[in-house]
Amino acid sequence: MRVLHWLIAALVLAIWPLGMLLKYFREDVKLDFYLLHESFGFLVLWLMLIRVGARLYAPSHPPRAGDWTGVLARSVHFLLYVMLIIMPISGFLATNAHGFPLRWFAVVPVWSPIGKSPDIAPYFSALHVIAAWLILLLVCLHILGALFHHIIRKDDTIQRIL
Repeated sequence: MRVLHWLIAALVLAIWPLGMLLKYFREDVKLDFYLLHESFGFLVLWLMLIRVGARLYAPSHPPRAGDWTGVLARSVHFLLYVMLIIMPISGFLATNAHGFPLRWFAVVPVWSPIGKSPDIAPYFSALHVIAAWLILLLVCLHILGALFHHIIRKDDTIQRIL
């Protein structure tokens, strides 16, 4: 779980700003960076599915009764999991609907369940952008929670994930 946590965190921290800056790239390199963005996003999807499977196999401990921070932490984690699955799916479907099928890392063609569908492409794009901002918010809450445990509670929460 630790390896998946940090691998997904590193990918998201690299992909998120890249996605936000893509519109400012020169046209001659923009498609190459879109391919990287989408390919790494597709990798995040598969890693998240593995993580969900691992979590279902070995669930985390439930929060102690009356511990509002445990309930908050589980809620943030749940929403992060959901958004980190919705985000790459919506991005994949958006690019497909705009008429750009994914060739994962320019090697493996990925089947498109919808094909070119310009009528619905803006909806997937909007969902992708909303998910991006929600992930940023949730990551900030996640980091604040870790700092709360380290600075205020002085417990071993951070050590358990390092």
